[in-house]
Amino acid sequence: MREKKRLIRTITALILFFATMIIPINDSWKLWVYLVIYLIAGGDVVLKALKNILRGKVFDENFLMSIATIGAFIIGEYPEGVAVMLFYQVGELFQSYAVDKSRKSIAGLMDIRPDYANVQRNGKLVKVDPEEVVIGDIIVVKAGEKVPLDGKIIDGVSMVDTSALTGESVPREVSIDNDILSGFINLNGVLTIEVTKEYGESTVAKILDLVENASNEKATTENFITKFAKYYTPIVVIVAALLAVIPPLVISGATFSDWVYRALVFLVISCPCALVISVPLSFFGGIGGASKVGVLVKGGNYLQALADTEIIVFDKTGTLTKGTFNVTDIQPNGMSKDELLEITAYAESYSNHPISMSLKQAYGRPIDNSRLADAEEISGHGVKAFFDGRPVMAGNAKLMQRENIQYYKGDIIGTVVHVAVNGAYAGYITISDEIKEDSQQAIRDLKANKVRKTVMLTGDSKAVGLKVANQLGLDAAYTELLPGDKVDKLEQLLSEKSAKGTLAFVGDGINDAPVLARADIGIAMGGLGSDAAIEAADVVIMTDEPSKIATVVKISRKTLRIVKQNIIFALTVKFAVLILGAFGIASMWSAVFADVGVSVLAILNAIRMLNVKNIT
Repeated sequence: MREKKRLIRTITALILFFATMIIPINDSWKLWVYLVIYLIAGGDVVLKALKNILRGKVFDENFLMSIATIGAFIIGEYPEGVAVMLFYQVGELFQSYAVDKSRKSIAGLMDIRPDYANVQRNGKLVKVDPEEVVIGDIIVVKAGEKVPLDGKIIDGVSMVDTSALTGESVPREVSIDNDILSGFINLNGVLTIEVTKEYGESTVAKILDLVENASNEKATTENFITKFAKYYTPIVVIVAALLAVIPPLVISGATFSDWVYRALVFLVISCPCALVISVPLSFFGGIGGASKVGVLVKGGNYLQALADTEIIVFDKTGTLTKGTFNVTDIQPNGMSKDELLEITAYAESYSNHPISMSLKQAYGRPIDNSRLADAEEISGHGVKAFFDGRPVMAGNAKLMQRENIQYYKGDIIGTVVHVAVNGAYAGYITISDEIKEDSQQAIRDLKANKVRKTVMLTGDSKAVGLKVANQLGLDAAYTELLPGDKVDKLEQLLSEKSAKGTLAFVGDGINDAPVLARADIGIAMGGLGSDAAIEAADVVIMTDEPSKIATVVKISRKTLRIVKQNIIFALTVKFAVLILGAFGIASMWSAVFADVGVSVLAILNAIRMLNVKNIT
C-alpha cells in the first residue's frame, strides 16, 4: 500500500513537473508551483530526514537528498531541486520493485511443502491447518501421508519411512505408545496420534521463520559497504561545507552562490545510494533467484561463501540415493527373470511390508488371488505359499538354511530375497536403495564448476558405499561411519582446503546435523529432511535434488560478479563526476545521473539475479 501511494505521488509530480516545462509560468509564481511539486514528490523524504535527525541518525541518503534539494531552492535552481527529488523517488521505486520480486520468489518456495493435519473433532475427521492444532489434540495419519506434528501413537500399527530423520533407508514398524516425529512418512495402515508439540515447533514453522530471516545474515561485502557508507557520508558533508565556504574567501572574484551550487552538486553526487542499495539488493536477488529453483539460502554471507567452494562432502542415504526400496537386480536359476519376479510378487502379495510393496510395484500387474493359496508368514524369515499349486518359499538366507535349500552365498549389495519353488532354489531378487536420477549429473556439474574434490561419508557398509561412489565418480568415499566419525573425517578434509576456499557438507538426517553445523557451508536436503538438519544447515535444497547444488554455486558466483560490477561502476562514475562537480564543470543534472541514474542502473543489473533460467 505504501509503495502504491509513492508511485501515485511520483507519477503526479512527474506530470506536473513536465507540464511546468511546457506551460509558461509567471516568475512570481514559479517558486510556489515548484514548491508544491517538490512537496508532492519528496515531502516524505524531508519528513524522514527530520525524524532521523531527532533520533541522532543524521548522515543518511534522506539527509543528503533534503539538504541538496532545499539548497537548490535557496539559490533559485527550482527545476533542478525538484528533478533530483523526482529521480531519487524513481530509484526508490525500482528498488522496492526488485526487493518485492525477490521476496515473492522466496515466499513462493513454501508452496512446495503442503502440510495439513486430520484432526478428530466431534467424532469426525477435519482437515485443518497445523497451526490450529494444539497439544493434546488427536490427529489421524493415513497411508502415504506425512506425519504433520510430533506426537505419541495411541492406536494403529504401521511401517514408517524414517529416512528423513535417521538417515536409514530401512523402514521401521511403529505401534501404540511409540513416539513419532513430524516428517515421518506413513507407508501403510492408519495411525491415531496424540499431539505433543505445537505447530511452532514443526518443520513448516521453522522453515517459514528461515524464509523471513533469509536476508538478515550479511555477506562480507555487504558489511564493508555499510561501514564504508557510515564513514564516507559525514566526510563528504564536511568536504561540501568547506567547498561552499573556503573558495569564496580565498579566491579573488569567487562568489558564494557559485560555490554553494558546486557544494550542493557535490553533495548530490556523493550520496552512496547506488552502493548501499544495489549491493544488498544483489545478494537479496541471488537469494530470490535461488528460491526460484527450489533452494533456500539463509543469508548473503552463505551465498558469498558458496562462490568459493572447493570441496563438497555428501552423505549417502537420502542425499545421493533415494532412501527407498526398489528392485535393482533379478537373478533366476532355471527360469526367466519375469517368471521369478511373478512368483515372488505373488508369494509376498498379501503383505504391506515395504519389501513386498517394492516387489508388487516391480511386477506392475494386478494380482489374481485365485492363483495363491495357504500364504503364511514365518517371522524373521520370510513367507511360504502355494502359487499355481506349487509350494513357494521367499525370504532371507535364514529361511533357506532352515529348509536345507542350497542358495547363492556371494557378496550381494542390498536386501536379498531368496526364492525356492518345489523345494529347489529358483534364484534371488535384490532390493536396494536406488541412486537419485540426477546424482551423477550433480557430480559432473560440480567438477565442471571447478569444485576441486567430491567426497562421500556414510554409515553404510563398505561394499555399498564404494559401489555408489564408483557409479557417481566421486573422488573419495569413507564408509561405516558413526555421526562422531563423520565429524572427525570432516575436520581432516577441512585441513585440505585453501585459506580462502570453503568446504560444503550435504546431508538430510538428524545424524548429519553435527557435520552440517561444523562445515563452512551446511546444505540440507529439505523436501523430507529432518528439522535438526534443516536448522543446522545454511542452505536448504527444498526439492531434494543434488543437481541443485551446482545450480546454487553458479548463482552465488553470478551474484558476486554483479556485486563487483556495481561497486566498480558506481565508484568510477561517482569519483569522476565528484571531481568535475568540484571544479564547476558538472551541473545538478550531472549530479542527478551520478546519484540516481547510477542507482537505477545498478538496481537493474542486480535484478538480473532473478533470471536463473540460463544460469552460467
